[in-house]
Amino acid sequence: MSASTTGRLLVATPQIEEGVFHRSVVLVLHHGDDGAQGVVLNRPVDADIDSVLPGWEEHASRPATLFQGGPVQLDSALGLVAVPGDSPEPTGVRRLFGAVALVDLDTPPPLVVPELSGLRIFAGYAGWSPGQLEEEIATGSWFVVDTESADAFTDHPADLWQRVLRRQPEPLRWMALYPPDPSLN
Repeated sequence: MSASTTGRLLVATPQIEEGVFHRSVVLVLHHGDDGAQGVVLNRPVDADIDSVLPGWEEHASRPATLFQGGPVQLDSALGLVAVPGDSPEPTGVRRLFGAVALVDLDTPPPLVVPELSGLRIFAGYAGWSPGQLEEEIATGSWFVVDTESADAFTDHPADLWQRVLRRQPEPLRWMALYPPDPSLN
């Protein structure tokens, strides 16, 4: 396996022209010999969290809506949280890297929420079989860039693709200006 992308962002290149990955920003939660998993950070859906997971919506980072984490297992929910500083893992939380952790959504919110600084609920996730993500990166489907702490819980997910690209060094920064439909340019 080539270098792991765990904890980094995958930013869709213009080569991905449609579907959930079009102009997506994916936070890679795990990348190893067994494949990779992540969540799409910029695909809010018009669905209330409380309709799926009562009691969690009032604690979610803004916008407090459900997000489509990817095309895999859309009937399951994943809770991504931020645990501030070097705090120990609260009940029901498993730290992945840095401040980023997963929360067991069966844990009563009052037991865990006071220990968190961010919460986002995803329906489904993005998944790659062994070697698949490396192949997609090699063929130009993804830019791999560093994440910033606010990316996973941004209150402006609609422009995350452009913002992440704008903060990259040139020439990658120029991709933020790539038109949605180059044929109209």
